[in-house]
Amino acid sequence: MKKTKNSATTNIKSEEVLELQRLVFEGEGHQLEFKRKASHPEKIVREMIAFANTEGGTILIGVDDNGALAGIKYPDEELLSIREALSKHVRQPFVYHDSLITLSENSFVLRLDIPPNLKRPILFWVDSKNFESYVRVNDMSVKASDEMTEIIRRKRQKKDIRFYFAEHELALMKYLDKYPAITSNEFQKLTGLNQYSASRKLILLVLANVLKITATEKGDLYSRI
Repeated sequence: MKKTKNSATTNIKSEEVLELQRLVFEGEGHQLEFKRKASHPEKIVREMIAFANTEGGTILIGVDDNGALAGIKYPDEELLSIREALSKHVRQPFVYHDSLITLSENSFVLRLDIPPNLKRPILFWVDSKNFESYVRVNDMSVKASDEMTEIIRRKRQKKDIRFYFAEHELALMKYLDKYPAITSNEFQKLTGLNQYSASRKLILLVLANVLKITATEKGDLYSRI
């Protein structure tokens, strides 16, 4: 399916430069990412997917990690490489907006604005059989677990969730009275459940707004709302 794309157009309005400076001053965060160049467009696509799967965000290409406006010389080439990576790795409709901010005659910043995608989770297809997904956590894009991907998908469906507080759920609540969070592996050890059953219960508790899930580079953490 054809993806929504917008051609980069040069815009030298001072208000856009001021807006760029304001964004850069805020620093990288939950909805803002700096990239010096698009040398590895697949990484840019993963960042875009993370924003689309979470609360949306902005990627500024031509800005160093320290906030310096380094600029890029050939923004059309950078944008083309990103579009090609999107076409190769994303099969779902993907909406984003690109714009070009002029710093000087030969220096530009490419801005990509990605709204939350209505069809999330958006998947990154590594090859014809394998895919990954990503979410934004603080100032990082983190690979989503199977549980996180399932939660994102089912939250979009907005169906009523029913569950029962039985032995395993009560054991979990007692555990969370003492500790701030629990992992899926810890929940398995606590209850004696197998991996599948533990995963299903945790997913239901998140969908029922009893627990919240936080993705980390070392795995998901589940805690009370």
